[in-house]
Amino acid sequence: MLKPTETSVFEMTEQPSQPRALDRQRRILDAALAVFSRRGYREASVDEIAEEAETSKGGVYFHFPAKQMIFRALLDVSAKRLLERVEAAIERETRPVAKADAALLTVLDAFADHRALARLFMIEALGAGGEFQERLLQIHSDFIAVIKLHLDTALAEGVIHDVDTDIASRAWFGALNEVILHWLIKGTPARLEDAYTALRPLLMRSVGIEAPAAAPPRGRLANGQAGDRAGH
Repeated sequence: MLKPTETSVFEMTEQPSQPRALDRQRRILDAALAVFSRRGYREASVDEIAEEAETSKGGVYFHFPAKQMIFRALLDVSAKRLLERVEAAIERETRPVAKADAALLTVLDAFADHRALARLFMIEALGAGGEFQERLLQIHSDFIAVIKLHLDTALAEGVIHDVDTDIASRAWFGALNEVILHWLIKGTPARLEDAYTALRPLLMRSVGIEAPAAAPPRGRLANGQAGDRAGH
């Protein structure tokens, strides 16, 4: 259960007509995230979620008639919020490769801030069954499409060399996916954002851009300081 000083991961849920209903919905989703992260999707029970949310089992079922619906809501709402965060970071950039770069670092930063959320996407959704795997693939496709859009623009503007942007965008997302998964399971690096130090130059070189050896410090991309070319 959240402490009074903590912020809900799910501030952007669809708003019910009553404020109290919105608050309960938010508390249920936060509680479910904690329980799924701690117990795993298959072992978690609605009773545990209700206890974590400090509400009744009936109160949980009023908003989410089945455990599957709670899990689906977690995926949908958190993906929506993450995509909004990515789009906000992209808007602060002016150059196409910097936009794609910002998209990746924003995902990495979000998961570094919310390890339970990272576990939901990277581990629990894969083990929860075919229905959720299909939804997860669609979420991946949405983020890959964002990267591809800006790589396409960079290609059209002559910023990057002739490259298959479909493959490149999937490779960029896949590389980040693997780094996050290793961090979740093995605990290395200790700071997830530090992994981008090694990863960013590899991604940039894959599209013909020489990038500095070190990644921008956390938050630098959001301040519009990423470059499309070495030295910029």
